[in-house]
Amino acid sequence: MTGHSRGASKPSRPQRPHPPRRRTGPTRPPVEDPARLAALETLRAVRQRDAYANLVLPQMLRDRRITGRDAALATELTYGSARAQGLLDAVIEACSDRPLSEVDGSALDALRLGAYQLLRTRIPAHAAVASTVDLVRAELGSGIAGFVNAVLRRVAEQDEAAWVDELAPDPDTDPIGNLAFTHAHPRWIAQAFAEALGSREESLKRALEADDARPAVHLVARPGEVSADELAAITGGDVAPYSPYGVHLEAGAGDPGDLEPVREHLANVQDEGSQLCALALTRAPLLSGDEEGGDNGGTDDRWLDLCAGPGGKAALLAALVGIEGGELIAVEKAPHRAELVRKLTSGLPVTVHVADGLETDFVEGAFDRVLVDAPCTGLGALRRRPEARWRRQPADVGTLTKLQRELLTEALRLVRPGGVVAYVVCSPHLSETVGVVTDVARRTEVEVLDAREFFPGVPDLGEGPHVQLWPHLHGTDAMFCAVLRRPV
Repeated sequence: MTGHSRGASKPSRPQRPHPPRRRTGPTRPPVEDPARLAALETLRAVRQRDAYANLVLPQMLRDRRITGRDAALATELTYGSARAQGLLDAVIEACSDRPLSEVDGSALDALRLGAYQLLRTRIPAHAAVASTVDLVRAELGSGIAGFVNAVLRRVAEQDEAAWVDELAPDPDTDPIGNLAFTHAHPRWIAQAFAEALGSREESLKRALEADDARPAVHLVARPGEVSADELAAITGGDVAPYSPYGVHLEAGAGDPGDLEPVREHLANVQDEGSQLCALALTRAPLLSGDEEGGDNGGTDDRWLDLCAGPGGKAALLAALVGIEGGELIAVEKAPHRAELVRKLTSGLPVTVHVADGLETDFVEGAFDRVLVDAPCTGLGALRRRPEARWRRQPADVGTLTKLQRELLTEALRLVRPGGVVAYVVCSPHLSETVGVVTDVARRTEVEVLDAREFFPGVPDLGEGPHVQLWPHLHGTDAMFCAVLRRPV
């Protein structure tokens, strides 16, 4: 029997095998998270192919059968992250060891998604970070996941107000820049709002706050088919305050396309401001050749929508003119948008022409009423098109105003003497609104009517003669409407 004397060395233990090398892939199966994955993939589509979040996400939710709370979460995270992108990017860059231009695009999408949860939701910080890191690890590996984890942990060290205090321009030296940063708008857009509002700082603050909030869903009841009261009862919504055909639903109430009245063409999704501008065209009195005042008997039955896609205003106008036995001609240049007009106006007295509004074969003076819902920057609907504020550039304005002037001039040629034209844009930018109307009116010598008369019951319409609606004053998109009449 062998032994060891005191002080002798102990026998060495068997050597354990080395641990396996860390893999670059997932270290554990990611938790199933359909809502955040849908949000992340929608943000990627917006970044990679200039897609529209409000078109991509609803289709993705339907295809993947994501409903209920998961659908509501996906919607909030997608639209919120897209809307707040500029503010989120500033915070992310402050927390990163590299400029955003050097961050992988997919990682940046995830960082925006995570930062939004940390700064603008009540989701616990640990859940916001862990869920985002899981998505990145599953797709891009542990290396990039570690980078995302580190950045988001730094983001979580302060709340939104503290980051704004640290990163926003000085409110004393640059009040517009400060408000723009605080409410996640590019500075040039905040400047355009300020000019349209008369540069009143408190009004600008309220306008940007409202534009940075998630809007309610607005429906329009089809005249002659269902009333607003009936539509509200069916959908559980509230009758709109100003439009006789409008209904408001709560934000986050689900996909309005799933509502039975929308599926049955008894109602459409349409902002109340758009409804009011279309209705203004129908309320303006026509003049006949031999007498003034009132509508022109039974001849008020041929209306034109010169830029009809995607068809919301055309559907409302067609229902109204159809009640009187008239017809609407709808012109849309893009074939796919013209098809949307056909679908939305199904069963109504509408003829759709696929044509450029500047190159139709209509004879001069062929119409009693003409709507020019002109292509524009869309600065008035940024709350409904969350990515648009970061996609538009100041240089877009000049190209669009040239087209807007041409379309309004053509509309005034096509309307009959004594007929009326409504010029509508979803923008408060003065170059697209007052600038266009003033220039065309000076060159054509048409009569500019006081449009406020055709918005009955709507408060805070300013000094006229044009109408500019605002989210913070009217709960609508920032729609502009001017009504002009061709001399007899």
